[in-house]
Amino acid sequence: MKKIIISTFAISALLFTTSCEDDFDTDVSEVVVTKGEADFTRYVSLGNSLTSGYRDGALYRDGQNESYPSMIAAQMKLVGGGDFKQPMMPDNYGGLLLNVGGSTNVQIASTKLYIDSFINGSPDLKNANGGVATTVTNTVLTGPFNNLGVPGAKVSHLLAPGYGNVSGVIPKTANPYFVRFASSPTTSIIADFKAQNPTFFSLWIGNNDALLYALAGADGSAETLTPPAQFAQYYNLLINEIASTNAKGVIANIPSVTSIPSLTTIPTNPLTAAVLGNGNVAIGEATIDNLNTNIYGPLNQILTALGAGDRIKPLSKTASNPLLIKDESLTPLNTQITAAALASGNTQLIALAAYLGATYGQARQAKPGDLVPLTTKAAIGTLETVPAGVPASLGARGVAYPFADKYVLIPSEITEINTAIDAYNVTIKAAAAAKGYAFVDANKKMNELGSQSGISWDGVKYTAKFVSGGAFSLDGVHLTGRGYAIIANEFIKSINATYKSTLPQVNPNNYSGVTFP
Repeated sequence: MKKIIISTFAISALLFTTSCEDDFDTDVSEVVVTKGEADFTRYVSLGNSLTSGYRDGALYRDGQNESYPSMIAAQMKLVGGGDFKQPMMPDNYGGLLLNVGGSTNVQIASTKLYIDSFINGSPDLKNANGGVATTVTNTVLTGPFNNLGVPGAKVSHLLAPGYGNVSGVIPKTANPYFVRFASSPTTSIIADFKAQNPTFFSLWIGNNDALLYALAGADGSAETLTPPAQFAQYYNLLINEIASTNAKGVIANIPSVTSIPSLTTIPTNPLTAAVLGNGNVAIGEATIDNLNTNIYGPLNQILTALGAGDRIKPLSKTASNPLLIKDESLTPLNTQITAAALASGNTQLIALAAYLGATYGQARQAKPGDLVPLTTKAAIGTLETVPAGVPASLGARGVAYPFADKYVLIPSEITEINTAIDAYNVTIKAAAAAKGYAFVDANKKMNELGSQSGISWDGVKYTAKFVSGGAFSLDGVHLTGRGYAIIANEFIKSINATYKSTLPQVNPNNYSGVTFP
């Protein structure tokens, strides 16, 4: 046994008491570090990108070295834990290439993001190495690997044979990240887990069952939301497979999508006459005058007459203006708008009558309660194809042309997603209780990060604010090294409380955050 100075968090866990969850306590006691009732000899982690150490939009070496399971494993090693092997990327660019035969490689994942500069208060993000990936996906690494976190994986994927078969990458029946280190083309993640005969495990899976759908603006044609009943079926199958190893372990639940900066950073009203900083998009006074005269003004009059005047109002030259979006929950007014345009006597509206009805029948301006993904910002003002005879400027997405479903989450979609996540979390907590596993309320911790007060560690404050908050990386979804350390401590606290161990926590301030130019 080894003596080490640890924080009073660990003491609290040992004594089964609770203390402030978001403030660092100065080290004041010397405690013997023990494994308690657990055996950390062979620790294997299961999960998705959050487990792998993915950050800044890519998987790369420095991020992997600061994965939360590797941090936990280092603490376990103090009490007999073994080595923790990860399927390392070859460089710090990230990104993936797929060999499709002969000498032909196809890039299927981009390189990591970095801040090139700040423009009007917002970071100008670019991809490392000019966006060119150097890792050939189907160069299989030699395992076994203790970190089985696979970016993009859903719960069902951990059970799927052939999920690491390179021939399934293009048809999307396999995962290029698992292709890199699967023990065989026919194996599954859970099979590679069981083959290691683990003595302890961690499981954080299920985020992608809701998050991918959320990031796609709840566009079901792009991504799907796993039905709660199906989630429960797959999750319980997975837990039963894990339980067959007799390993002890810890599992975590799923954060709400409203707690991550990828969905809370871009305002619903970024359109301005001139740049005002904070990432606003300047569309110019001339554009505002043109839109008010030819679209916003006439549409407001028509919609007001139809009892829906709050959907679209004229733009302001002095205040920030909302994005224009399509809201599929609204009653379609296509025919009514077309008829009103034809009856207006306005030759321009008459010429555009059919286009107006088809385009603005379910259009409205965005408002508080909507969520705009980070990726949507780059699409603001890009041109949609418009019919012949319609001015091209009317195809400016989010400005004159309503953003499609994939660009914005509306309240009903947010409710749909969070209702599903709540159901997922009921399943996860019940599974932990039924098997006696330690349980981490990751949802609660992420909500703390999302609060105004955030989380403090030894005088350093962490929040979910994009770039400046310190906890989230440049993709707004995945954590920084410091953010992963915060999560690692939640796992460690739960392990200590459940198995009477006294693993010391890690110091988040010792890990990397966002790199500024």
